[in-house]
Amino acid sequence: MKEFVISKNDSGQRVDKFLSKAVPLLPKSLMYKYIRLKRIKLNSKRCEISTRLSEGDIMQLYINDEFFEKKSSDHSFLSAPTESYIVYEDENIILCDKPSGLVVHEDESNSPDTLINRVLHCLYERGEFDPDNENSFAPALCNRIDRNTQGLVICAKNAEALRLMNEIIRERQIEKEYLCVCIGIPERKEAELKAFSLRDMKSKTVRVSDKPISGGKTMITRYKVIGDNKEAGLSLLRVRLVTGRTHQIRAHMAYAGYPLLGDGKYGINKVNREYNVKTQALCSYSLTFRLTDKSGALSYLDGRSFKAHEPWFIGKWFPKTREIL
Repeated sequence: MKEFVISKNDSGQRVDKFLSKAVPLLPKSLMYKYIRLKRIKLNSKRCEISTRLSEGDIMQLYINDEFFEKKSSDHSFLSAPTESYIVYEDENIILCDKPSGLVVHEDESNSPDTLINRVLHCLYERGEFDPDNENSFAPALCNRIDRNTQGLVICAKNAEALRLMNEIIRERQIEKEYLCVCIGIPERKEAELKAFSLRDMKSKTVRVSDKPISGGKTMITRYKVIGDNKEAGLSLLRVRLVTGRTHQIRAHMAYAGYPLLGDGKYGINKVNREYNVKTQALCSYSLTFRLTDKSGALSYLDGRSFKAHEPWFIGKWFPKTREIL
């Protein structure tokens, strides 16, 4: 017989969700069978797959030892550096200012040097996270940005914070502002752009159209020109997304005739080479929490705003805008 004491990070989950993480070698078909046969109990009583766990509950499993021949915990994050670019942290969340060039999760390169691995390594070194002592949880990122985009990424340090933050993001209770450098200076200094986008999984790009596209989605982008460099032919924009589509700012501004400097997918390579810029001049610069739940565990974040460090392109072309950022 094996027992699991439900920790705070395990609580709130359904029985089947917890078991699939805590006992990954147990097939789902057997899991459901053993629950019916009362070979899996909660607090010495029968439970259902949909039963929600509470902190302090004890789950007893009267099943063969072979299902507990658990693989050793994944410690690959220890190969990543501990520098995680933290701009804010409390007991629930970490806000990181991800630099351009760093991926948030492992990609096709399979490099262990990712933002989440850096965060895990940092927490491990502090003694705040040890995968060997967790049944089903690891700190996780709540949002993501492209490898070559700088900016704010939210990490949840516990299961409740992860659940709540995912809900906050899903219900669009965070106002985000981006800064970007465009080739050319828009005639309209402030505008709301509307178009339709269709994601192409093969080319990893999006196609943009003024008219609805079969399978496509509406895309709405608001921008304001906050700086221009007429000599260089560049403009600095503050951007807000009404919708959240793949590559929205990059694709939408390019479609409007003002592609991002350094953008290899949607930009002008000749101009990028002229300025020797190899990554898009884009930063997820600030976020403000506008929470509807004033009593939840993250309610203290309501109304608070956070900013990334100054993007690399400000001092290079728009130093006069520092006072308004």
